[in-house]
Amino acid sequence: MTTASHDHATDVLIVGGGITGLSAALFLARLGVRPTLVERHPSTAIMPQARAFNPRTMEIYRALGLEAEIRARTSILAGLPEMIGADTLAGEERFRVDMLAHVRPPAWLGPADWGLVDQDELEVVVRAAAERAGADIRFGAELVSFEAGTDGVRALVREPGGGPDGGPGREYGVRARWLVAADGNRSPVRHALGVEADGPGVLGHAAHFLFDADLGPALRGRRFLLAYLDQPAPGTVLAPLRRHGRWMLGVPFDPRRGEGIADFTGRRRAELARRAVGLGDLDLTLVPHREGGDAGPMEVRLGGWVARRYRSGRVFLAGDAAHVVPPTGSYGAGTGIADAHNLAWKLAAVLRGQAGETLLDSYEAERRPVARVTLEQAMRLLTARHQGTADDLAAVDDLAMIFGYRYASGAVLTEGDDPAEPVEDPRKPSGRPGLRAPHVWLERAGARVSTIDLFTGAFTVLTGPDGGDWAAAARAAGAALGVAVEACRVGADVHDAERRFPDAYGIGSGGVSLVRPDGFVAWRAAGPSARPVEELRRALSRVLAR
Repeated sequence: MTTASHDHATDVLIVGGGITGLSAALFLARLGVRPTLVERHPSTAIMPQARAFNPRTMEIYRALGLEAEIRARTSILAGLPEMIGADTLAGEERFRVDMLAHVRPPAWLGPADWGLVDQDELEVVVRAAAERAGADIRFGAELVSFEAGTDGVRALVREPGGGPDGGPGREYGVRARWLVAADGNRSPVRHALGVEADGPGVLGHAAHFLFDADLGPALRGRRFLLAYLDQPAPGTVLAPLRRHGRWMLGVPFDPRRGEGIADFTGRRRAELARRAVGLGDLDLTLVPHREGGDAGPMEVRLGGWVARRYRSGRVFLAGDAAHVVPPTGSYGAGTGIADAHNLAWKLAAVLRGQAGETLLDSYEAERRPVARVTLEQAMRLLTARHQGTADDLAAVDDLAMIFGYRYASGAVLTEGDDPAEPVEDPRKPSGRPGLRAPHVWLERAGARVSTIDLFTGAFTVLTGPDGGDWAAAARAAGAALGVAVEACRVGADVHDAERRFPDAYGIGSGGVSLVRPDGFVAWRAAGPSARPVEELRRALSRVLAR
């Protein structure tokens, strides 16, 4: 690898400035680690990708104080939650379903609803928050090459030239202790590492393009978020964009039959749009999908796979670099954000010297099984959308996937009778280690807060009203290990007006629950202890691979 004369040093180099990479930068910066992020594109996304973010994702941002700012950018999805299926838009509907009706959590399940915001808008918020927290974000900076050794990573980064001659720009080296690859589904980093993937692979190709048109005669007063159409080919999708009268059409094509993106000329795209809408005389205008670009189509690969490894020495894969799922269910972006949330606190703990490096092995052990079961779920939903009915769609339990997935690793102190299932029904929370810490509404100083709001980046000890010894032990154990541990007595520091806390967390009034910085239960005890400091210190040490 060619190196530059002056290296830039950073603890964590993040490659990729999509929502996963930006979230990783935000989470690390909030934990006191100043990462460097490089992204070859000059700016965040300018077209919506994901259009809805699940309540668990919103919980994560809520705990960082970003929920109100995100919801201020609510998209048209808020008023168009329905999805339809038909031969053409003008034809008879095969099904109509509220996409959020069966996945909208009841108020007692979580403090946040779906975030109905387009990904390009969310990326603006997260980037700004990451930079405010101290992250070094470098758009227009491309990773050229990297070498990972036992003590760190050396990378070569290229930034474009700014002169009128369009020169090659400058290159410089980056020395990092760890590298997080969030560089998308074609991940050059993953391929350079030789990490293969398992799954159905590429399921299909589609040409996506934008057009402006008045579809009133075909709409007949109807509104929707997404239409699955059989014309001009089964699997065609039509979606309204934020600008009134602007539409995105995605038409499948098959390279095995000699079809390619170049075949989608302007004339053909206009004809395909008319066939999908069902109006042969539709007046339309093709528009660019990038600012300043032409109106050509964009090739999209529909696929499903999970990387066989999430870690290769000093390098971690996250987001689409680690897993790709079909867009059904809005799982993809949320799964990547959860990857970043899981990995960030572990990297920060290792970098601070608070944890052993083997803690980082738990990232793959926890997140890869989640990706596998998520892919299975997305595939079932994909089949239901294209071939099924509204009943088939409602039969898929999205709430279990959003809130109920289970971690099993060295960073969780499992209990002897833990079930083997990868998910738990969140409607019947158990508070077991390895699961998301349940949401319970509490009152603090006259204000309503969720237990979820307490998990802002430190270990948290939650006890019942008779758990004063545990609360005191939390501070002592944390001080002995040099780890920040917050303590909260429910019934003393905060008020449990609904009296749900003991049952939700599976502990008595004198019990304790140890919650990790990512909001997952690490360990619990049902009642008081004769040696609470010793027990908490031992539990923390095991979780942190000390």
